[in-house]
Amino acid sequence: MLAGIFERATRLGFDGILPICFHTVAARDRTAYMRDEQALLSALQDLDPQAITQIHNQYFPVVYRYARYRVADEGLAEDLASETFMRLLEAVHAGRGPKTSLRGWLMGTVSNLVNDHYRQVYNRPVEPLHEHLKSHSADPAVQSERLRREQTLQAALAQLTPDQQHVLALRFGSGCSLVETGELLGRNPNAVKQLQFRALAALRKCLQGELG
Repeated sequence: MLAGIFERATRLGFDGILPICFHTVAARDRTAYMRDEQALLSALQDLDPQAITQIHNQYFPVVYRYARYRVADEGLAEDLASETFMRLLEAVHAGRGPKTSLRGWLMGTVSNLVNDHYRQVYNRPVEPLHEHLKSHSADPAVQSERLRREQTLQAALAQLTPDQQHVLALRFGSGCSLVETGELLGRNPNAVKQLQFRALAALRKCLQGELG
């Protein structure tokens, strides 16, 4: 997962930073300081190793779960999440990093990466053998059924509007609360509830069509 990050980071001149940032740095104790997102953002602008480490540890699971909800392949979801954090370092290095909401920037970026992935898939309809089916560690019939269900869900999700896909991935993929989702979408909690209700109704209808 991190091999590609290290390779690209070296090309950007981060080679003196990243080997440190993914290990425990005990030079200064900034735990309390790093709890605040604004403090993290400020430290990130200086490519502070501890800030980068904490951001990765704190936000990677959330970003990965979002990607995993929207794509059927675990490896692909991990790649998209890793790419999101590489984009973060690249943006900060270029002076284009997040200024107000770190979480919002990360979720917006992974959402765009997922959308880009599907645009490429639609332009290249031939799919390679799925990773789940390449493994001989489990029953092929079970793997095939799991893949079929995931593909059915992904096909149904693809028929929803971008906002509907986004709200479902935030709520049920990343586990964001109504308030958190509202902050990320720029909506109040009641508006999020309504969007979620319409998204679930649309998803149910799409699934009935796929299964029917």
